[in-house]
Amino acid sequence: MIVVDNVHKRYRTDHGPGPWVLQGVSFTIPAKLKVGLIGANGAGKSTLLRLIGGIDHPNIGRVERHCRVSWPMGFAGGLQGSLSGRHNAKFVCRIHGHERDIAERIAAIEAFAELGEAFDEPVKTYSTGMRSRLQFAMSLAFDFDVYISDEVTAAGDAAFRKKALTAFKELADRSGLIMVSHDEGTLKNFCATGIWIHDGQAVWFDRIDDALKAYRESRIT
Repeated sequence: MIVVDNVHKRYRTDHGPGPWVLQGVSFTIPAKLKVGLIGANGAGKSTLLRLIGGIDHPNIGRVERHCRVSWPMGFAGGLQGSLSGRHNAKFVCRIHGHERDIAERIAAIEAFAELGEAFDEPVKTYSTGMRSRLQFAMSLAFDFDVYISDEVTAAGDAAFRKKALTAFKELADRSGLIMVSHDEGTLKNFCATGIWIHDGQAVWFDRIDDALKAYRESRIT
């Protein structure tokens, strides 16, 4: 279960605190639920995803994770640029307590990411797509109760996207999921429930179709 309680988030600018991205957002996500985050560009979807994943923190309020939650798959940050892809993978394996089977997990990460010789080059030399592929491959190497995804199937060429989509479906079949995607078909395919982010607020819908309808109607009016 994940509890988001009265969360407010804004970022500092050169002129001081910026406008609120999220204001008083509250909801509870039960275990095993598949949830789609829906909203216009800049509405705060990715911000909320980072807060849920624990790689950012609210200015006000709290996020409680009563389960193992992945980092945002598809998010190209969180890697140490001066280290190679291999050494980043080793570091993450150690953090998650996988010293005994570290070689096996790194081999799986290397094979899935399809980075070739770049796997042993500094991550700071990677393109955004390469970083996303590495992050996605590392996410697959560990078992989480809830996976969070930010346009995860958009990275790489067509062949890689197809492989990523297949792997992602296998994850979704056995785990909870919180997903951001601009593709309605993807959201309908993976998610049962929707959260519409609008004007800094989060509106819960028990059906993903109803959340998408509310979003579409908001763009007309």
